[in-house]
Amino acid sequence: MQLTELAKNRPARVAAIHDARRDDPIAQRLRDLGFIVGEPVQIVARAPFGGDPLLVRIGGTRFALRRVEAARITVEPDSL
Repeated sequence: MQLTELAKNRPARVAAIHDARRDDPIAQRLRDLGFIVGEPVQIVARAPFGGDPLLVRIGGTRFALRRVEAARITVEPDSL
């Protein structure tokens, strides 16, 4: 599932980052920020009315991501 589809406060792990094209700078920036396969991730807060941004915790750090950026991240929810 895409990170944008993950329920708020549901723990998950990064499964993949999707590159829009070869040498995609946005995908590379996400990887540089710590969005790497196996890393724990969680949606902490969402903008009202389904807008931007999403507040995302990756490891021990929080980032605000636009929905188009978060849609590039595939996650696997942890078992509850």
